[in-house]
Amino acid sequence: MQLRSPFHWIVLILSSLVLLFVIAPLAGLIIHTSPLELIETVNDREVQKSVWLTLSVAFLTSLVFAVGAVPLAWVLARYTFPGKRIVQGLIDLPIVLPHSAAGIALLGFISRDGMLGKAASVVGLNLVGNPAGIALAMAFVSLSFLINSARDGFAAVPRRLEQASLNLGASPVRMFLTVSLPLSWRSIASGFIMMFARGMSEFGAVVIIAYHPMTAPVLIFERFNQFGLAYARPAAVVFILVALAVFILLRLISVGRDKSLAPVKHNGNDDA
Repeated sequence: MQLRSPFHWIVLILSSLVLLFVIAPLAGLIIHTSPLELIETVNDREVQKSVWLTLSVAFLTSLVFAVGAVPLAWVLARYTFPGKRIVQGLIDLPIVLPHSAAGIALLGFISRDGMLGKAASVVGLNLVGNPAGIALAMAFVSLSFLINSARDGFAAVPRRLEQASLNLGASPVRMFLTVSLPLSWRSIASGFIMMFARGMSEFGAVVIIAYHPMTAPVLIFERFNQFGLAYARPAAVVFILVALAVFILLRLISVGRDKSLAPVKHNGNDDA
């Protein structure tokens, strides 16, 4: 970008300040962590278990809830019905709720006295203090990201393509799987990654549902609360680096998927 006017300088300065605000705390965190501390933390079994628990539960939660969230997003993108704005408002509500309030609301639903908790107790499952409860807490605060992103993706798909598929004899299921889903894949993948990231980073709701087993955010908080910044910092660095690696991998997968779905260009010499 050529700096041709004061406006460009203003944009550059403001953009640099925002990037500095994001990068400086992370850089400081890494700089103040010695290689020895990092190695010891990586080899710490408690840290390994908490990171694995966080990643696996967040990913499986996003995968399982996507089965219902993606069709709901398609319905919101394609149909108008009474109370649609209310439904959309309810979907967005967990985003603006204080995390502790979200955890308390969910606790009343999944505890042994709650609706879901009573149903789970019939089969001998206590959701509180259980990875299943952690999954529900992650889903409650992150599901909105997947639904909203997928809805925008479906809304961008021309309806005439879906209608043409139906007119050619495709069933609604086949139309959804072969037309709507592939054409909105980028938005769905972005929403999935955002849901995964939001669930993985959740602390407030998770700590109310399950202090143990500890997810990585809870472990970092416990070490900071009990031993101070110096002891919590290496665990935070490890979690940040692992999360960064996972996000890069997911982005690469989604980009590869986008390229594989790109239309093939013909040179106009195809046989009739």
